This record gives sequence, C-alpha cells and structure tokens, in this order.
Amino acid sequence: MTLAQQAGGEGVRRRAHTARVYATAVQTAILDGQGHTGRALWNLLHEWYTWGDGQIAWRPSWAEMGRQLRDARTNPLPGWEWLATLPAQATQQVLKHYLRAWDRYYAGLAGRPRFKQRSHHMAVDNPQASDLHIIRLNRRWGEVTVQKVGRVRFRWTRPLPGVSPGCPGRITGARLVKDSLGWQIHFRIEEPNIQEQPNRGLPIGVDRGITHTMALSDGRHLDMPPPLTKGEQRRLRKLELQAARRRGTRLRKAGTRISRREQRSYDQIAVLRARQARRREDWLHKQTTDLAKNHGLVVLEDLRIKSMTRSARGTTANPGKNVKAKAGLNRSILGMAWGKTGRMLAYKCRASGSRLLKVNPRHSSLTCARCGYTAVGNRVGQATFRCLGCGYTACCENGGWVGWGGSRCGEVKGAQWRPWTRTRWWSRTCSRPSGPRWWACSSR
Repeated sequence: MTLAQQAGGEGVRRRAHTARVYATAVQTAILDGQGHTGRALWNLLHEWYTWGDGQIAWRPSWAEMGRQLRDARTNPLPGWEWLATLPAQATQQVLKHYLRAWDRYYAGLAGRPRFKQRSHHMAVDNPQASDLHIIRLNRRWGEVTVQKVGRVRFRWTRPLPGVSPGCPGRITGARLVKDSLGWQIHFRIEEPNIQEQPNRGLPIGVDRGITHTMALSDGRHLDMPPPLTKGEQRRLRKLELQAARRRGTRLRKAGTRISRREQRSYDQIAVLRARQARRREDWLHKQTTDLAKNHGLVVLEDLRIKSMTRSARGTTANPGKNVKAKAGLNRSILGMAWGKTGRMLAYKCRASGSRLLKVNPRHSSLTCARCGYTAVGNRVGQATFRCLGCGYTACCENGGWVGWGGSRCGEVKGAQWRPWTRTRWWSRTCSRPSGPRWWACSSR
C-alpha cells in the first residue's frame, strides 16, 4: 500500500526532523572536507553560470551538466582530484540546488544566488533513504550511515518512520548541515496527511510584547526565560570586547590579515549566539504548540515587524534622533522573535484543526475589549487601561481586545473576518461609535 493510499487518498505531509550528530574527530574531518568541496563546487557553478553577467549564448541542460560533473569526478584533470571527495549523489544535489535557486529567483520567491563564503554553513546531502540504514541503539542514541564517512551516532529524541514501531510514514533522505554548534542531520519525512477534526477549544488572543513575550487575553503572561545564564552573558560580553579590541588593533595596520586569536573569539561568540537561538526556539515551540492544541481560534496582531525595527540613524544630511535608544528597542523586539512566533502558530494551527486570525493592530491599545469604545484617554499609562465609556480596567498587555474580537467571531456560525476600511474609521480624538466596526463579524 502506498503512502497516499494510507492517508485515504489525501496525499502526504512533508516535514523534517533535526538531530544533533556526535561524530568522531576523524569523521568530523571527513565531513568538513565534503562540506568545503560542496561549497567550492557551488562557487564554480556560479562563476560559470554568471560569466559575462549572463551573456552566455547557450547553456547545457541539467542532464548534460550532470554528465560533465560525473566525467570530471571519474577522469579528473591534474589538480582537480578534490572533486572526488564529495559523493556522487551529493554532487548531483549541489547542481540541483543551484539550478533550483535560480528558479526561485526568477519566480520572485528568493534573492539572486551568490557565492558562498568559507564561513557559510556547510551542507552535504544524502538523498537516498535506502543508504541510511537507520537503527536505534538505546533510549537516547541512534546510528545512521553517511556516505564515505561510515556509521555516525546521533541523538535520538523522537520516533522515526520505518524504525520505530507504530510511527506511520517513511524517510525519503537526509541532509547534514554544520552550524556553530557542530554537525546536525535533517531527516526528510513523508507522513499521511490526516485531516484533523475542528478544534473546539476556547478562543485566545495573543499580544506579543517586550516586557512579556506573549500576553494572553485570559490574563496569563508567557515570559521567555533568559536564553543565556548570567555566566554566559558575562562571557559573551567579555568575548565581544576582546574581539573589538583585536579588530581595532588590526585595522590600525593596513593590510594586516585577521589573526587566529581574533578568529577564535568570533567562533566562541558564534557558539554562544547559536546556543541562545536554539534555547529561544525551543521555548517558542513549546508555547506555540500549547496554544494551537488547546484553543480553537488564536487571534494575533498583524504587525509589520520589518518597519517597526527600522533603524533611526537617518542620513548624513538628515541625521536621526535617539538612535541608540531606537537600536536598543530594535534589539529587544528582534530578541523576542515575534515573526517566528507567528510562523510557528500558522502551521501548527493548521495541523491541530484550529484557526489563526490576524487582525489589524491600528488603535488596538486604545479600544475597550468590553464595549468597543476607542479614545486616547483610555490609556492611563504604559501598562494601565481604563475605559472612559464603561469604566473597564485592565492591563494593556493582556491582549483583551484581541480576545474580545476572537470570541465574537466564535459566536457566529460560519463567521468570516471582515477587515477594517479607511472609510469606516473614526477620528483619534474620540467620539463614541456604535461598535468596533473595523473588526466586525459577518456570516457572508
């Protein structure tokens, strides 16, 4: 029976599972060599493809380019024996990813392909699942076969299709990627796309902030713990000052290359930053999964994060004001990962049978969650809200207005969100409208 038949004819769902690889010193050296070979091959392809700024009259097909690569590996010219360091299947995958990058560029989905620097994250593909031979050693460890490397151990953190009993789906391949913390393996997984039943949980409003990472409409505050301990923060500060001092010494001498000590400082900073990002993402995964599973409707502000974190530096002719304060605010916003929170909720709500609703954030902090009255005077302070119409008092970060709008939508069967229009908006100076028309519900 095929996977599509197992899924009831509704197709499959593709996802990836990431696990940390614990290779020996010899295996790590081999993987590093393969990664650098793949990077050099990408740069060669890009140099040839963009020669003369795209003025090549004719480019061979993908099959012809693949045949030439195979010939270059089996019958290399003098000095080109390094091409054989990368396995044949991984070599074909580099070519396929490069041509796919141009397709995405022409479709407007990504930027123009560029050369890969030596500091770029290296990757090696193992596209054939039949060559992986995944086994589980014990409760915490698994083992996988990597081409030209051998058996490599990885951390076992969840059941894998085809290995764990009762886990539907199949593994279609793997990709090894190196970041600042070392090598990790991404398993490509196809599993039945089971249609989830509609989630009957209560609606919830989520207000993303800085003081509280997520303030919920039921009064709860989800605060992200510091991603780094106090000792790690002190070490990060020390390393940054150390790197800045060494960089300043190097720049005072023209033509001086970066020293090994300075590069080591940058590497140690990258390790701490990667650890910080990993812990932040782990916390966000847990909280967003809880929200998507326990609530049938999640209401979120449609924030323009890129515009909110724009620099206030200005230009030489027209310099900005309060540049340092705005830079600190931007770091705080980006450190809370507002955009990643929205992306996680988007796909987790679909998988859990719930809905994600994004509303226009205009005047959200001035609108009463109980009666819909909007006024500048409703905001008593930065953290206090007191409605001048009905006297309702609440914390500004509880997101009550979002929860109010979400609960009203849940009361109407088959309701659809009708966004606000500029012709229906009232002045900031405040008159009392008949209701919050810009988030009105409609059963159309």
